[in-house]
Amino acid sequence: MSVDGKKAGRLGILVGGGPAPGINGVIAGATTEAVRDGLEVVGFRDGFKWLSEGDGTHQIALTADLVEQSRLKGGSILGTSRVNPTRDPAKLANVVRALQEQGISYLVTIGGDDTAFSASRTAATAAGHIRVAHVPKTIDNDLPLPNNMPTFGYNTARAVGSSLVRNLVEDARTTSRWYIVVAMGRSAGHLALGIGTVAGAALTIIPEEFAEGACSLDGLCDAIEGAALKSALAGRNYGVVVIAEGVGELIKDELAKNPVVEVTHDEHGHIRLAEVPLAIILKREMQARAKARGEKVTYVDCTIGYELRCADPVPSDAEYVQQLGWGAVRYLRQTGDEGWGDSGSMISIQAGEIVPIPFDDILDPVTCKTAVRRVNVHAHPYRCARAAMLRLERVDLEDDARAAALAAVGKLTVEAFRAKYARLVGA
Repeated sequence: MSVDGKKAGRLGILVGGGPAPGINGVIAGATTEAVRDGLEVVGFRDGFKWLSEGDGTHQIALTADLVEQSRLKGGSILGTSRVNPTRDPAKLANVVRALQEQGISYLVTIGGDDTAFSASRTAATAAGHIRVAHVPKTIDNDLPLPNNMPTFGYNTARAVGSSLVRNLVEDARTTSRWYIVVAMGRSAGHLALGIGTVAGAALTIIPEEFAEGACSLDGLCDAIEGAALKSALAGRNYGVVVIAEGVGELIKDELAKNPVVEVTHDEHGHIRLAEVPLAIILKREMQARAKARGEKVTYVDCTIGYELRCADPVPSDAEYVQQLGWGAVRYLRQTGDEGWGDSGSMISIQAGEIVPIPFDDILDPVTCKTAVRRVNVHAHPYRCARAAMLRLERVDLEDDARAAALAAVGKLTVEAFRAKYARLVGA
């Protein structure tokens, strides 16, 4: 606590990367615990943006009363940015100098793997003078947290996304049309799969289901067409297909040739998948196929992502982030007898306990990023989700009666049907 009326030190908090539900809860959890422990708390605006310029004055004083007002709200009261100070040693030095000029002894960063790397380099450059705790967040759920714990924000994003897609399922049923929905998820399909499964989508396509080089625009359209054929055979002329945006990464060379696509990159070198109109491209391809068959089928494109990032956190996320923020300060202040001795770690919860993971244990020395947690397509959760989808299976092609029925729906001979869709089932 404070000694002779003086604060025990200053703690800074910043947010990097895209928004995720629960950020304000982390800020609140960390601020409340730090104030309780006698620390002065400041929040740096816009992530590393101003700090990398050597300017630490873009800050707000964080108090328990202030953060309580935003604890259950979406967004970030500190803003965020994707500025990456690790690209330039001078900018990284600026960050450390600006923090030290502001009297910061402790730093809590909130963000994904890029922010985690910036946090780790800040801790290393400060050489023990600034202790750093990183709280991982991403609605994509693709960080390899121990015991398969979700990243905060994922559960909220899945809940909001599945509610939106559920509305589209009912609209499709009501109006006899097909929706093609692309959901956020650059490197992994967790969010798209969760949304599609909960909402009852006819088909969900994720990048993990493809072997290297096996994904193509034509193959995606075949899969959608297969779902439509099975739906029609069951007497339904409607449905919703959910596709993870990371699938676009697998066919980026094809997409780059499309006249409606202009490929750009963010500051960390990632393709801006949100700017690639994958849903529109697929819709147009499917419309062209229907027209070639002499059919009138309505396809509607929809992209879901930004709508999810600043939603108010659901109770599970709200509780989760409170613990993460509290745990970050406990780690930084080394309270209790945990014996945490390193100067920089990512905060995790394992079996109900706060467990700091040293940066050196989570960052790949070559890529300088955390490993990506992808959907295990051989595990029971995925197999269960897939069983509920409308997909052409091997039996649909091998069973003469089923093949004949599906071929008739598609206005194909049985031979043409089997030849066209054989690659979907590995035949």
